[in-house]
Amino acid sequence: MTRLTRRGAMALVGGTAAATLATPALSMNRKINVGALRFTSHAGNFTAVERGYFAEAGLDVELKFFQAAQPMAVAIASGDLDYAVTAISGGLISLADKGAVKVIGGALSEEAGIDGQKILASDGAYQAGLTSPAGLEGKMFGSSTAGSSFHYMGAKIAMAEGVNVRFKPLQKVGTIIGALKTNQIDAWAIVPHIAKPLAASGAVHIIGDVADYIPNYQVTTVFTSTTNANGEEQMTSDFLSAYSRGVKDYNDAMIAKTSGDAGVDAMVDLIHNYVYTDRERAKAAPSIINGTMRLNEGAALNVASVQDQLDWFKSENLVDSDITMETLVDPRYVETIGA
Repeated sequence: MTRLTRRGAMALVGGTAAATLATPALSMNRKINVGALRFTSHAGNFTAVERGYFAEAGLDVELKFFQAAQPMAVAIASGDLDYAVTAISGGLISLADKGAVKVIGGALSEEAGIDGQKILASDGAYQAGLTSPAGLEGKMFGSSTAGSSFHYMGAKIAMAEGVNVRFKPLQKVGTIIGALKTNQIDAWAIVPHIAKPLAASGAVHIIGDVADYIPNYQVTTVFTSTTNANGEEQMTSDFLSAYSRGVKDYNDAMIAKTSGDAGVDAMVDLIHNYVYTDRERAKAAPSIINGTMRLNEGAALNVASVQDQLDWFKSENLVDSDITMETLVDPRYVETIGA
């Protein structure tokens, strides 16, 4: 694998992407299904659809929406999805061990200097003294399933603080939010576009940042079936190339702000077609902006973070102990960081 700094990786990825885009796509009019969550962090796919980047790459993309990572991994393995962006879970790793799926790129990362995922406390727990992660001893931490990214984050935070927490699996993000707001669980960690509005409502409180406990965390990855990774190389390259164009547009608009306020407004309008669609644009915009986190340009993958996650899943006996990075990751398609 390539040993690169983040800055170096981004520069190399830009050149690689440009070269790829200069080559006519061979996947012309291939119908594919792509899994997503209605999160701002999935803006790479939203932008590539809305601005025609997938179509230019010869791909007819239909976005399929899910409410948790685990069902997406199952859908990739079954062939119901061709590509997806979501967090690494125990289920995904186990499916990789069965030869069904491969991680092929990175999507969302925690990065120093850019607001990231927040650690939340319910109002009841906060009023009772849970004002920082150090107070998590014995508390109930929300999770979708055992072996989810929420489980990983909660465990790493507890480990760093030297405390013991309990986990409550609630399957869906909406159910976790409801449980936190009604004091059925004490704590949770989630992306800022969800965390900040919840905190603003007064129903929950922000008590810390995930980045302080898991620096450079590769929060989500791009993955596909092993069949696509090994047998549909052109289609996979075309997908990643178009997705990466969407990511660059998002980062330029929301992080670098290369087009100023007009660029931010245009990106918010685009994302609002998929996120907080039940709210008027004026009410949705602050939450979408609050969710701004840098996406991995060129889908560069932080393999050091992926290795840390894999090691944790194995240490907790959530996956088989003999699973290797080679089983989980196909590094051929993107630049790697931290190898």
